[in-house]
Amino acid sequence: MTHNSSAIVIGGGIVGLASAWQLTQKYPGMRVTVLEKEPVVARHQTGHNSGVLHSGIYYKPGSLKARNCREGKLAMEAFCEREGIPYEICGKVIVATEEKELAGLGKLFEKGQANGVVCEMIGPEKLRELEPHVRGIKAIHVREAGIAAYTRVCQRLAELVAEAGGRVVTSARATAIRHLPESVVVETTAGAFEANWLINCAGLQSDRVTALSGAKPPAKIVPFRGEYFELTPEAAKLCRNLIYPVPDPNFPFLGVHYTRMIAGGVECGPNAVLALAREGYTWSDINIADLAEVLTYPGFLRMMAKHWAMASYEVWRSLSKAAFTKALQRLIPEIRESDLHAAPAGIRAQALTVEGTLVDDFLLQESPRIVNVCNAPSPAATASLAIGAHVVATLAKQF
Repeated sequence: MTHNSSAIVIGGGIVGLASAWQLTQKYPGMRVTVLEKEPVVARHQTGHNSGVLHSGIYYKPGSLKARNCREGKLAMEAFCEREGIPYEICGKVIVATEEKELAGLGKLFEKGQANGVVCEMIGPEKLRELEPHVRGIKAIHVREAGIAAYTRVCQRLAELVAEAGGRVVTSARATAIRHLPESVVVETTAGAFEANWLINCAGLQSDRVTALSGAKPPAKIVPFRGEYFELTPEAAKLCRNLIYPVPDPNFPFLGVHYTRMIAGGVECGPNAVLALAREGYTWSDINIADLAEVLTYPGFLRMMAKHWAMASYEVWRSLSKAAFTKALQRLIPEIRESDLHAAPAGIRAQALTVEGTLVDDFLLQESPRIVNVCNAPSPAATASLAIGAHVVATLAKQF
C-alpha cells in the first residue's frame, strides 16, 4: 500500500519540521508527511544542540547564514512566546584573552555591526561586571543572544503539522526514491509514500538521501563529534550566561565555550573530533563502512593534510580531561578538573567538498520535484523557521 501526500519531508529534525510547518502555513490544505527514521523526532543534531539562540555576529554579511539567522531568531522568539516554550534573552560575551586575538575580535564586531546585531565592544571592567570570573583584555557583549528549548520546539512543530492535516511518521528510514511522471515515491521501512514534491532535510544522512534521489551530492557529510562537560552546581556559579572565545577563522567551529542551559546548569565545550560513525556519539561507536567512506574520501584527505596539527590537538583534548580543563581555564581560570562531569556529546553534520573545503554556509540543491538541504550547520536551530520558509520558497518555484 502506498500512502499519498502533497509533499514529503525526509528528516524530523528542527529544519525538516520547520520546513513541513512552513508548507502548511504557506499552502493551507496541503497534506504534508514527515518521514523520520528514528522512533522520535529531534533525535540527533537538534536533540543534542546546546540550545543557543544565535545573534548572527559570526556570519559573512549577506550570506544565507547571516540573513536566515537574523530573521529566524526573531521568528523563533515569537514562536516560543506564542507556544509557551521556554526561551530567554540572556546575552553573551565573546572574550579576547591575549593581544593576538584583538584583530579577530575587531573583525567579529564589524560583522555584527554589518548584520544589525545589538552588540558593543567592552573593556575588562565592564566584562567583570557581566562575568566576574572571566579573564579577558577586551570583549564583545552581545545583548540579544539567548537560549531556547529546541526539542520542545520540534515537538510542537510536529503537533502543528498534524493539526494542519499532515502527519509525522517515525521509524521510517528512506531506502529508495523512485520518480514517476507526476510524483515521487519514497520507499521506507514503514512502507511506501508518494507525493508531488519532496524536501530532503536528512541532516547527517542528507548526502546519502540526495544520492537516493538520483542527484549527485555537491559535498560529502563528514561527522564531527562535539564532546561536552557539565559544571558541578558549585562551579556553575562561576558562569552567569554565555561565554565564548574568539573563534579561529580557519574553522567553522566556535571554540570551547560555556553555555547556561534553558533547563538549568552550565555545559562547556565542545571540542571537534572525527566521529567514527555517522551517528557515533562515543569513541566506542564505530561503523566500519562509515569510517572507510570518510578515510577514502579525497576531500577529507586534503583537509587533514592542511589541518593535521589542529586535528591532533582536538583528539588530544578529547582523550585528556586535563587538556580540556586547560582550554576552559583560558576564559575562567578558577575552573578545576574536578568541576567537570561528562555530558552527552553531539554530532555535527559537516559538508566537505572533494577539494577539502568545509562548506560554511547553508547549501540547497534543486532537482525536478525535489529540494535537497545538503548543508545546514549552526545556526540552523536558531534560523530553522526562516530556513524552512526559504526551502519552501525554493521548492515553490516548481509548483
